[in-house]
Amino acid sequence: YAADAAPVTSLLASCADYLITNPNAVNASDFVFMEDNILYTEGYMIDGFCKGMLNLYKPYSNKVGVIIEQSSREELEVVFNIINTVRAVHGVDIRHFVITEEPVGGHCERNKSGAYVGKVDNPPVLFKACEELLSKGVNAIAVTTNIKNLPEEDYARHFKGEHPNPVGGAEAVISHLIGAKYRVPAAHAPLANTKSKFLKDKIVDARGAGEYVSASGLACILVGLGKAPQVEERVGYRIKEVIGIANLSAVVCPASALGGSPVFWAQKFNIPVIAVKNNKTILNVTRSHLNLEQVIEVENYAEAAGILLALRKGISLQSIFRPLHTLKF
Repeated sequence: YAADAAPVTSLLASCADYLITNPNAVNASDFVFMEDNILYTEGYMIDGFCKGMLNLYKPYSNKVGVIIEQSSREELEVVFNIINTVRAVHGVDIRHFVITEEPVGGHCERNKSGAYVGKVDNPPVLFKACEELLSKGVNAIAVTTNIKNLPEEDYARHFKGEHPNPVGGAEAVISHLIGAKYRVPAAHAPLANTKSKFLKDKIVDARGAGEYVSASGLACILVGLGKAPQVEERVGYRIKEVIGIANLSAVVCPASALGGSPVFWAQKFNIPVIAVKNNKTILNVTRSHLNLEQVIEVENYAEAAGILLALRKGISLQSIFRPLHTLKF
């Protein structure tokens, strides 16, 4: 779910100097909640960071450009009202935009594991727009398009709290493309949020309510990209902090979704993985299935926060667990 992780993200951030999170942990269409020490970082960048291949450069601010897929006048009016609201309310530096001449063609697909992935019909349309924005001095890129082939029955289940958001996989493909090719912060949002015709109860699950009441998903990514970390130093941009793999204290994730790149690289670098049991997912990729070491299983995020505080203070976890084993000669 997008947004329901925002309070947890804030809690965990209070236990660390910086907390690196995927945008969807705090995104909620018109709503977004982030502490200043939360690093809003696209998945491709998180993977590269965890491999030790790149650092994160926390800026004072970014210059955000917006790619808008060709659309109806009514949808464009909504988009530009959102852009101007974010400039006026949040003070984000948004000066340049591109409305594409052709559709980007993002599609929603589901793989055999049950997770949603996606594909893009026209990557050159994205690349042309990116290069136009970058030539104008932009150093963070927001993309807003409509994702096709949305399975409406599953989307209704998403709003009931029974299913993941089907658009997430396609969104990740688009942001990964931009992050990998141009090495700037990037995030995608639906241009027009869909209201499923299969949804009978109009009061939806609290975790999806922000999406349901918003016309578009754009506002939250514009706010997040305003101070999203860079992965390269650039002339003319001041950097507040530099964070590398040597600074990473722990990786926190659901206990049933341990198959991601950050978990495996954490194993390589002897970085603890905190696996949260009560954050259920549609996957079943657990510590026992993968024979992982350095995994600390906890019941909930409140317990995870306590573990992070102990790690930050340099307190041995053995010393706070009971029973405490007594050493003898």
